[in-house]
Amino acid sequence: MGELPAAAAIPHGRGGSGTPPLVSLRAVSKSFDNGAVALDALDLDVFPGETLTLLGPSGCGKSTALRLIAGLAQPTRGEISWVSEAARQNLGVVFQEATLLPWATVFANVYLPLRLAGMGNREAEPRVLEALAMVRLEAARDALPRELSGGMKMRCAIARALVTRPKLLLMDEPFAALDEVTRFSLNDELLELKRATRTTIVFVTHSVAESVYLSTRVVVLAGGGGRVIDEIAIAPEAPRDAEYRLGPEFSAYVRRASAALRRATGETARALTRS
Repeated sequence: MGELPAAAAIPHGRGGSGTPPLVSLRAVSKSFDNGAVALDALDLDVFPGETLTLLGPSGCGKSTALRLIAGLAQPTRGEISWVSEAARQNLGVVFQEATLLPWATVFANVYLPLRLAGMGNREAEPRVLEALAMVRLEAARDALPRELSGGMKMRCAIARALVTRPKLLLMDEPFAALDEVTRFSLNDELLELKRATRTTIVFVTHSVAESVYLSTRVVVLAGGGGRVIDEIAIAPEAPRDAEYRLGPEFSAYVRRASAALRRATGETARALTRS
């Protein structure tokens, strides 16, 4: 009872199907002008179809890694390689804040990436409505952001990221500021979106339970350079529902991830003391 299944010992996507990574980070480092080192020689693969969560304490470099994959920052050293240029260009990003245009309707906010790509309103409308339906916001298409709840704003941000039909969805703690009930609901909705779109997801969180519930693989990072403390593969076929959260398999994954996070937190504290 409570032991991890055998699949958890094998990193997802390695040594089995031989599928090449969608994107690979090799010896990637990122430092800043003030001397702070966010990442130091990080190696990381993201495989097609997986949900990979980066879990770790504040300052471990997980959001930096996400920004580097997104192309929003450049590594100081190391290499980021993609399976194709098309894959590199076809990604969506969701941040912790929804960052909606306050003067624009829900429809206009979701339409924005297509408009910037030169797609006309008439051509884009079916795509926008499809994305709104995925996040259950069809009825709010004409609402302004100030009229939305926190959860609805985040749904709008997710729809905006999905409207381009990305191969890779990058999510930087998108549910961290929400209450627990809304967060649980959006976790379930994200799993539904995953099943519907089969989009590869890289997710950043501080929450052990959230990482286990959403992921097919959890990578735990420590501060002082983003050293990988543990890598936990989670069977993709594991049911993700309320009963799963209460079951022994989920509890075993949570215990392992919690133990790794405690080690990572200790290493982060020591790194901060040295600096």
